This record gives sequence, structure tokens and C-alpha cells, in this order.
Amino acid sequence: MEGLSELALDHVAQYFSALSEPSRLRILNYLREGERNVGELAEACECSQANVSRHLSTLAKHGMVVREGRGTAVYYRIADESIYALCDLVCGNVAKRLEAQASLLGSLAPKKKR
Repeated sequence: MEGLSELALDHVAQYFSALSEPSRLRILNYLREGERNVGELAEACECSQANVSRHLSTLAKHGMVVREGRGTAVYYRIADESIYALCDLVCGNVAKRLEAQASLLGSLAPKKKR
């Protein structure tokens, strides 16, 4: 981040903001398996097609997914695979923290008598 202009920092913040919605992270995870259309993503995410379309629009706006129309169907795929390296790094760190918290809570819990 060092040396970035205020405008660039604003764009970075907006990029991360697009990743702050769990449904969008689920969509990105499903797209890891390959391209899918809105209906397939809606079914996988257990969301309405309108909701998935809205999330895909946000992801596309930030350059995370690419939209391709084929006849009457529209398919989405990941625009840049490096998004997974970022997500895996962050998710791995969050998982480690949650495990540490669970371990700490487990050690503080009263022991059951037998």
C-alpha cells in the first residue's frame, strides 16, 4: 500500500468491500470449479436469481468475474485466478484465529465431573 495515491487507496477499499459479503464469497468459491450461469449459482447458493445477479454485478464491477453471453444464457467465470490466493490467505488466517479462540475457550470451560 505504500506509495499509493488516495484514489488508488479508495479503489483498494472498494475492492475489499466487494469481498465483505458472505454470498459473494460463496459465489467465488463455486466459480472455482468453473464457469456457471446465474441459475446454477442461485441453486448452489440457495439464493434467488435476482440476488445472485446483483452480487455478480458487484463482482464484475470490481473486475473479479467476467460475464459472457451465449444465446439466451449468460455465464460467469473468474477474471483473475489470483483472487483465490488472496481469499485463501485471509480465510486461512481467520481459521487459525478461530481455532485459537476455540482452544482458549475450551481450556477455560469448567471440567465435567465423572
